[in-house]
Amino acid sequence: MRQQRGGVGAGRREDDPGLLTRAVNRAFRFVRLAEFEIFFVLFFLIAFFLFKDLMSQPQYNQLFVKKPDLDNPWP
Repeated sequence: MRQQRGGVGAGRREDDPGLLTRAVNRAFRFVRLAEFEIFFVLFFLIAFFLFKDLMSQPQYNQLFVKKPDLDNPWP
């Protein structure tokens, strides 16, 4: 019989990284490539949720719901 050298994981070459290492490296490479787009989307999502939360308060909501005075000649 043939003996394996190195014990556990001896079937893999030493210069070949594992599946998890390759997946993590690809994920970091994608984040570095799309960093601007990710921050751009995050900025608008955060701004949207802050604006939505601010406008859900009744005192601010009255500005948008209040009907204009039709008797006033000035616009």
